[in-house]
Amino acid sequence: MSNKMINILVPVISIILGLLVGAVVMLISGYDPVAGYTALWDGIFGDSYVIGETIRQISPYILAGLAVAFAFRTGLFNIGVEGQLIVGWFAAAYVGMAFELPKIIHLPLALIAAAVAGALWGLIPGILKAKLHVHEVIVTIMMNYIALHVVNALIKTISGGGFKLDRVQPTASLRSDFLSNLTDFSTLHYGIFVALAMVVVMWFILEKTKSGFELKSVGFNENASQYAGMSVNKNIVMAMVISGAFAGLGGAMEALGTFGTISSMGGFTGIGFDGIAVALLGANTPLGVIFGATLFGSLKYGANNMPNAAGIPIEIVSIIIALVIFFVASGYIIRIGLVRLRKNKKEAK
Repeated sequence: MSNKMINILVPVISIILGLLVGAVVMLISGYDPVAGYTALWDGIFGDSYVIGETIRQISPYILAGLAVAFAFRTGLFNIGVEGQLIVGWFAAAYVGMAFELPKIIHLPLALIAAAVAGALWGLIPGILKAKLHVHEVIVTIMMNYIALHVVNALIKTISGGGFKLDRVQPTASLRSDFLSNLTDFSTLHYGIFVALAMVVVMWFILEKTKSGFELKSVGFNENASQYAGMSVNKNIVMAMVISGAFAGLGGAMEALGTFGTISSMGGFTGIGFDGIAVALLGANTPLGVIFGATLFGSLKYGANNMPNAAGIPIEIVSIIIALVIFFVASGYIIRIGLVRLRKNKKEAK
């Protein structure tokens, strides 16, 4: 069994174990797992409408996964993707609402605003990490809460005491009549193409540029990188800024595509936190993130059909999704088991 095969088997086994234990939970709770998973399947692939909605759900997960994966590849743990996504959401919604420009200018400007907002929110923990050696996990967790409440305050101020900004101008919208009609009037929009383009951008940065080589080197070994003449502090800051930009674009998917606005939030969206699992499932690779985001986007949307079609409470559905995340996070243990199995087979020969 090759290392490549092990890399493929680890996430597959994690998903299967999560679904199997989820089935046991449903049985113990008195529900039919076959009916439950049939409802889940129908909620993902049942018709063109739900397929469109599933793909739409995947878009922000790809970008959140890229944000986490990029930070991981550079030796950082960006827990602040949720907050960076929220400020990116607000920036895109505000620029999309406040200006009247030709679409060729307005839409890119709104996307850039989201990326810049997320990047600036990542810049703060990056500077604190580089200059003062403050652990990025602590800072980014706190920055999530700051982002949530600052954005809520800005929405209230700009809307004159309301809880929602005006809708973005059509010239800044990612909505697509063609994709909507193709999927039976779903909310599928052009954001999926933006997300896929960012997959290519991450791959290009990390694999084809000098900066990407330095970012990975600093992540592997700061002391060796510094000895080789690389600026460790600069690369730490750059890594957090690029990671934040990906997260901010994830917010733009919601602002310019799915909702067309932003409303006051009573809590986190959860997309940024799920991005951690997406990145882990995808082994922190750009291509892997697509598969991880596809899984989680599908589970999140398809699970909505389980209470209606199979009578399974939403709490049980949340447990099933959490179990999948748990086994994905435990992938290292599965990897050890597979490596030992390969070793035993070699010794037996």
